[in-house]
Amino acid sequence: MTKRWLEIRLLVPEDVVDLVSQILVELGSSGVITADCPAEILSLNEPAALKSEEELRAFFEYPDDPGALCLEIRKRLKALVRYVPGFVVPELLWSELTNEDWASNWKQYFPPLRIGQDLVICPSWISRPEASNEKILTLDPGQAFGTGQHATTSLCLDAMASLYSSNCIPRRVLDVGTGSGILAMVASALGSDEVVACDIDPEACMVARQNFNLNGLVEHITLTQGPLDKISGNFDLVLANILAAENIRLAKSLVCHLDKDGLLILSGILIDQETQVAEEFGRFPLDLIGISHRQEWSCMVYQRQEENA
Repeated sequence: MTKRWLEIRLLVPEDVVDLVSQILVELGSSGVITADCPAEILSLNEPAALKSEEELRAFFEYPDDPGALCLEIRKRLKALVRYVPGFVVPELLWSELTNEDWASNWKQYFPPLRIGQDLVICPSWISRPEASNEKILTLDPGQAFGTGQHATTSLCLDAMASLYSSNCIPRRVLDVGTGSGILAMVASALGSDEVVACDIDPEACMVARQNFNLNGLVEHITLTQGPLDKISGNFDLVLANILAAENIRLAKSLVCHLDKDGLLILSGILIDQETQVAEEFGRFPLDLIGISHRQEWSCMVYQRQEENA
């Protein structure tokens, strides 16, 4: 049976892209893309030039009343006027899509992404010859929408690239809310011996499993749809690229899965939510060793303290 989707397009200033994207996701969007992503390979160390305005495309399972959904979106966007001086609620354009239309509409906006000196994440629909000094990870984000271009994911990838380049390679890694599986695959590709990826969304697990198969990583990455508290063992590195509220809700479980001196990388946190997250994680035996920002987003890196500290 062909599934129906609703695509909503809107033009927004570049500096509120992530805020608007978060609103669209909170209202049920299965994925949000920007329509003017450059076609050439992207580098984490060389971000694309800032633009004054970008077109967002948000995809929703087709609702009973598309007009009512658009009214709700406009209502939420009007609230931004109080916090973003000069923001004008944009016109919303919507159209119906099928599964096939969905695929052709978003695939063109995800170019290859370089991580460090020798790892490239390449979408499955792009043929890229492997150079002698680089490893290619093939990625099909499907409806999980995780290729690394979004600020929250790229912040995690930055932190991982720095960690792995320091010759302090974590042996065991846990990726919470794995989505497309991108962080789990990068951990495995960069040398971790054991990687566990978990997500409670069955669609995300399906996409992640396909990506692990594409890269021959099924034997190296354990994928589970179970909740975090059902996962056993401790890890040298725990990754949680999820919303701030979920990081706070899962704080105790995240910390409990950290081994001695283990590192915890948290993303999906808006800059103005840093204090809330820091207050919650400050209750645990952790040292905050780094905070990085990209656009409106933060990535917070913690290290578990010595038992007797």
